[in-house]
Amino acid sequence: MSLRRFDGRWKLLLRSLLSGASGPRTALRVFRRQQRANPDISLRDFIQTLCRGELTCTRTEEQQRLTVKPLVCLLSATLQQNLLSFIHLVHSALPRAPVLHLLQCLKQEPHPNPWVSALVGQLERDMGVQRDEPLHTTHCGQRLKELSQRLVGSGETGGWAKFFSDQKPASQSAFGSSDQGTQRKRKSSLVSPDSDEDTGQQKKRIRVDFGVEDSAPVEKTLEETSGGLESEIQAAASAEELQPEPESPPDVLSEHIKASIAQMKELLESQMEWDETSATVFKVLNECDPAQVEVLCSVLSLADLPEQTLPRLCSSVLALSPDLSYSTAATLVRSLLLGKVRSLSEPASRCLVTAATSLCSRYPRPVCHALIRPLLEEKNIGNPQSELLNRLIESCLDPHYRLLVLQMTFNIEWSEAVLSMIHSLLDSKPELNEELFSQFTHQLVSQAPPLAKSVKFAKMMLTVLTKFPSHVTDAHKHSLSGCLTSNQTFLKKSLQAALKRIANT
Repeated sequence: MSLRRFDGRWKLLLRSLLSGASGPRTALRVFRRQQRANPDISLRDFIQTLCRGELTCTRTEEQQRLTVKPLVCLLSATLQQNLLSFIHLVHSALPRAPVLHLLQCLKQEPHPNPWVSALVGQLERDMGVQRDEPLHTTHCGQRLKELSQRLVGSGETGGWAKFFSDQKPASQSAFGSSDQGTQRKRKSSLVSPDSDEDTGQQKKRIRVDFGVEDSAPVEKTLEETSGGLESEIQAAASAEELQPEPESPPDVLSEHIKASIAQMKELLESQMEWDETSATVFKVLNECDPAQVEVLCSVLSLADLPEQTLPRLCSSVLALSPDLSYSTAATLVRSLLLGKVRSLSEPASRCLVTAATSLCSRYPRPVCHALIRPLLEEKNIGNPQSELLNRLIESCLDPHYRLLVLQMTFNIEWSEAVLSMIHSLLDSKPELNEELFSQFTHQLVSQAPPLAKSVKFAKMMLTVLTKFPSHVTDAHKHSLSGCLTSNQTFLKKSLQAALKRIANT
């Protein structure tokens, strides 16, 4: 199977699913790290790629023929199981249609693996699909019925304990008689050198009594070796130097950093004022690489830190010397501020504003990329978020970074909140060269139809025409003229007059 259908991050995710029984959890950790690096990442493309047809050779007793199968059907049964278990862990955050399509692809197999079939059925239930048939096979259902009849008997009580106490031949052969002296002997025999062999023989007898003869396919599935696609995935990942982050987060921290965690937690949970030496506790941030900073933020639960603690923590961070690296500062900003600002439903608190402005003043570039960009790309950004971002732009960002933020708006959908930010940026008269102004004008024209009734959009256009008249070329005039024709606000005549003045100069 060709792996060129997957990009680097999805190859890494597939590779993590090869970690045996721990594959689903390993993949979940990898995916969460990918989400932290790129909050907009989605598994939709990954699942759709798995559902695409792949040319394969089907062998029968008489002939070989080429057929087209979904890519997911060419994975080994073990990898399919781990994939479905991973999807089960994250299905609530996934689009429903691609997942159901993937399950339908797996159900097309003429001879499905029992475990895979059970996992497909469970996922269908998770997705709200009504299923009349049970998850287990007919034979398994018969054995369960026989077992339940033996447990219940003729209405007597006792449950599992009585069922196992009735297995006298097995119990006596393994542990002896049931008098008090023998019970003491049985307890001591459990720690004897021969106890493992006796216990193993007992387990074998119980399994035969329960009739689990049909477990061979499952055991065979669990013993399948990783070959074919697995080796190809590993080779491709190795060739591209895709190194997953350590699977056990605490292990990436040195002993020195681990020793500081308790002190940092104590400070963060303390209600007392911090003294001048408090900042020294956070010096370990300058000793961490990006992966260690991620782990440290997670261990300290910085995303859940009360807002009243933020100013004190930011003061200690700003007191560090030398300054934090870009990656460390970006991770810290993302952990401390992004979740809190994203969830605002009312104007930001004084503590949150103080923390955001202090970090933005010292680390403007990390704040632009780790806080402002993700918020701009949010489709549901509201007035509380735009008010805080406008405050950061006006009071903390130099012209160079204001221009960077303006460029970030060139490739997103404009909303009323975003328009107020663009208007504020244009009021500061950023130094737009010809190329950037052309890009901005193109975006302005493309966004005009859905915002034809927006007064904020009209005011922003009026700012463009009055503050940047020398940038407007003949090509821009033609595009803007058509754009103004569709405007339906009371500012339409003012816009047309401003454009006419530019045309006459």
